[in-house]
Amino acid sequence: MYEIVAREDLAPVTKLFVVRAPRVAAKAQAGQFVILRIDARGERIPLTIADFDREAGTVTIIFQVVGKTTKQLSLMRPGEALASFTGPLGLPTEVERYGTVVCVGGGVGIAPIFPIARALREAGNHVISIIGARNKDLLFWEEKMRSVSDELIVCTDDGSYARKALVTEPLKELLEARGDEVQRVWAIGPAIMMKFCSLTTKPFGVKTIVSLNSIMVDGTGMCGACRVEVGGRTRFVCVDGPEFDGHEVDWDLLLSRQRIYLEEEKRALEKFEHECRCMEAERAQGVAR
Repeated sequence: MYEIVAREDLAPVTKLFVVRAPRVAAKAQAGQFVILRIDARGERIPLTIADFDREAGTVTIIFQVVGKTTKQLSLMRPGEALASFTGPLGLPTEVERYGTVVCVGGGVGIAPIFPIARALREAGNHVISIIGARNKDLLFWEEKMRSVSDELIVCTDDGSYARKALVTEPLKELLEARGDEVQRVWAIGPAIMMKFCSLTTKPFGVKTIVSLNSIMVDGTGMCGACRVEVGGRTRFVCVDGPEFDGHEVDWDLLLSRQRIYLEEEKRALEKFEHECRCMEAERAQGVAR
């Protein structure tokens, strides 16, 4: 069992958990992920590692409440434990001394871009970070990102905080002004955001690394649920990724595969919320008696 030792509500739908997992923390590297289950019958969900503390033996994960499992997970409190917490999985980020690099985090993608920016800066790179969200309430870790960046640009889609812009706008401006200087770009966030970051950098010829969030089941390359097409070849996100060259990803195929189980996910969430309401009503009746 893997104890939740701390939690933080970063936003109404964005939650941070610190999980005691010494063996995972000991080997975790930037760019890798874990697969967790809440209980023995629970769904296996992949979450990219947001941070880790080898001394404390803990791993930090950040997630948004979007379906039944993340809703159930969000109800857990410190002291409770997860049934499984498997990792680190996937290939770590290729960290070298490139020169000037840009790290783009959109929405919950700010979480996994943090350890990558930190590792790149520790390797001697000049790190320019761009973080953004739909609005101020969904933005988090600004100061943590500032601490691992030489330059930080913050924006919101609606202009409720900092600059009003999509993350692709300052990215394009950076490349127009300093294209010869920027050696590599990392972009992590919703698939549509990573797609347009890749389209933004392609005319400038700057290699762009994305972390794909495809549907996943076992996480060891056996089931094939996470398959994507990269450079005309079928690749598995769990063992060949999760990071790939964004200019080679078949984004339309990835986006269509992400929508396969939308109806099932919707029904599962509705059923879970109905069960929660029934349990609350029963408890209320018990108190009334």
